[in-house]
Amino acid sequence: MKIRVLDTTLRDGEQTPGISLTASEKLRIATKLDDIGVNIIEAGSAITSSGEKEAIKKITSAGLNAEICSFARAVRVDVDAALDTDVDSVHLVVPTSDLHIEHKLNKTREEVLNQAMDACQYALDHGLIVELSAEDSTRSDMDFLKKVFSEGIDIGANRICACDTVGMLTPEKSYDFYSQLATLGAPLSVHCHNDFGLAVANTLSGIRGGASEFHCTVNGIGERAGNAALEEIIVSLNTLYGKDKDYVSVVDDNYEFETDINIQEIYSTSKLVSRLTGVYLQANKAIVGENAFAHESGIHADGVIKNAATYEPITPELVGHKRKFVMGKHIGTKGLRNNLSELGIKPTDEECDEIFKRVKSLGDMGKCVTDVDLQAIADNLLELERDQKIKLEEFTIVSGNKAIPTASVKLNIDDEEILEAGVGLGPVDAAIVAIKKGIVDFADVELEEYHVDAITGGTDALIDVVVKLRLGDKIISARSTQPDIIDASVEAYLSGVNRLLEDN
Repeated sequence: MKIRVLDTTLRDGEQTPGISLTASEKLRIATKLDDIGVNIIEAGSAITSSGEKEAIKKITSAGLNAEICSFARAVRVDVDAALDTDVDSVHLVVPTSDLHIEHKLNKTREEVLNQAMDACQYALDHGLIVELSAEDSTRSDMDFLKKVFSEGIDIGANRICACDTVGMLTPEKSYDFYSQLATLGAPLSVHCHNDFGLAVANTLSGIRGGASEFHCTVNGIGERAGNAALEEIIVSLNTLYGKDKDYVSVVDDNYEFETDINIQEIYSTSKLVSRLTGVYLQANKAIVGENAFAHESGIHADGVIKNAATYEPITPELVGHKRKFVMGKHIGTKGLRNNLSELGIKPTDEECDEIFKRVKSLGDMGKCVTDVDLQAIADNLLELERDQKIKLEEFTIVSGNKAIPTASVKLNIDDEEILEAGVGLGPVDAAIVAIKKGIVDFADVELEEYHVDAITGGTDALIDVVVKLRLGDKIISARSTQPDIIDASVEAYLSGVNRLLEDN
């Protein structure tokens, strides 16, 4: 069964606190929605402002394939505003719960019914497609709700929509609720809000109950807790209720739905909307979150490398996303090797073990290692694999407040233990002074340049230290990557010294 999609990112989604899209931004989103196959784009509410009108006009004049719709209250002035924008249809909304009728509108049921039918007839007479929508329908008296819809259908309303305005449905109730309305004989839409985190589940149940269209927003944005998320519904229909149900055994095969959405463009659409609205997604957001296809656990990474279906219900490529292996304390060697291979690094087993230990150590310190971090760690450790004439056994730093920065070091040079101490302008300087004193009988090495960078952002970023050292007329550069600037500085310095000594 083909299910139509009405996307209301530009209307319900823009009602998210803090979002205010320009006309050009609305057009960019509308164009993308049209490109991916959305059937109906609710471009806004024409009555809202002159700027909103202009934005909707930009969209209606763009030659898109989708039906372009304006939200409208059940009053003629809203319909007139929609007509001024050349939209194809109106989403004509009338409150049907007694709570809204009495406390918001201060009217009677009969007055609301007459007003709704008048606006519906007026829109139809002016050539608009009408989707007659009941606000707060799930808290409405069912007999009155059916009466509103039935009279609307009788005068020519093209579609009907029941809105779960404050997200009061459960999946079980949603199925029963929409099943009753599906008997009225008009195309039925399901419109769910996410106040209890059930918008997607309730939408799917509404479709199973007989709805042939659903309303959604990209990334589930919207007022309060948001709306039903387009990406989650589309992928659920495709994978759990679609023709390809690989690895699925819990869904009733009597239900099979499809849409016109190009599912491979889901992730790029999500990113566009996130960027233009400024509403960024939590990392673990289903389908489109940055961690949706990320694996750290060694067991999971191993399984995914062997067969992605072991720990992924869909492949990231299906929605235009990308799989990644996160490096932290849970990573396994196979996930690490996979990441190293993608970076073009092919270490030996021994070298991989050393890189693995460093990544695990950083994970135990609460850090996650990025690809940039991994590249630096690997480059550093592979460089340090050379035979070292001078080895650091241990060092101690005293610094801070009014204390003079002081370092003591224990070096092993040709199996001889050497203890030295030094003071400096800071802890790094003190450590280098102590090491220089310890090696003075072996090499008079001068520090020509010292450079430090934080590889990635944040106060816990890995530190990359690069030094340039001179011994006589020979100059070399050496580096080290560590979470601690003093450790990195000492390791880089000793690495450079050992390389200079190798060449002598």
